[in-house]
Amino acid sequence: MEAVALARKLTPGVLLLDLSMPKHSGLEALRELGSTSEGNPVRVILLTAAAEKAEIVMALNLGARGVVMKASATEVLLTAIASVMAGDFWVGLKRVPNLVQYLQAELQASQDEARAKTYGLTARELQIVSGAVAGLANKEIAAHFEISEDTVKHHLSNIFNKVGVWTRLELALFAVNHNLPLPPIE
Repeated sequence: MEAVALARKLTPGVLLLDLSMPKHSGLEALRELGSTSEGNPVRVILLTAAAEKAEIVMALNLGARGVVMKASATEVLLTAIASVMAGDFWVGLKRVPNLVQYLQAELQASQDEARAKTYGLTARELQIVSGAVAGLANKEIAAHFEISEDTVKHHLSNIFNKVGVWTRLELALFAVNHNLPLPPIE
């Protein structure tokens, strides 16, 4: 809170802000800095030991100009500061001259990761897998999702081919061992 008040009062060229602070997180401080009518005139670089992609994107959305890992060499931090002062963004170990392109690439990478985690299974196929893992028979799965039993069989055949299994038991083991993001059966 004190750092936010001082940053508003003194408007430093750059503010190095820890993402994980005990009473007031770096993201909360960023939110506070940006809550004035004139926005955040201070260029903020967040320092963090570890950050999820979602936290980095949130920090950039809240006005951070950079995110640097604490374990980075001093030269990386100095280069990040120089890049931010020159008007660019900095994420991890690299200068980001175009934030929109960077965020689009990160979004695409996240979508690709999500696709990889589902092994190419569609949302409907994941529902069918949920039913199989729950021990439901084809007829019960069909009734639950209001589709025909033949459609369930067709989906199961596609699922077996996509994940490389031959039986429902193998499918259930595959789903559990690979942490498939299965929707709950209600």
